[in-house]
Amino acid sequence: LPGPVIRADYALEYGDDSIEIQRDFVIPNQRYLIIDDVLATGGTAQAVAKCISTGGGTVAGYAFLIELGFLGGRESIKRGDYQSEITSLLTL
Repeated sequence: LPGPVIRADYALEYGDDSIEIQRDFVIPNQRYLIIDDVLATGGTAQAVAKCISTGGGTVAGYAFLIELGFLGGRESIKRGDYQSEITSLLTL
């Protein structure tokens, strides 16, 4: 069975959700790149970042295949994490 988890709740465009990461998957002082297919409002990426930092890791940056710029996800992430770079292959 899975071990203890780190959990973060976040808001979606249409409701609420949560994400969990096994506590022993996050190595303290390790740097992590968060990769996702779509950047919409930024809630999922911010929840993952919260789990990583709660476990003692550091977010090195964010990478997305598609960014839906009109939803403001990049700005939302930047408000919470002004240091990490955000990269998207395609912005709509």
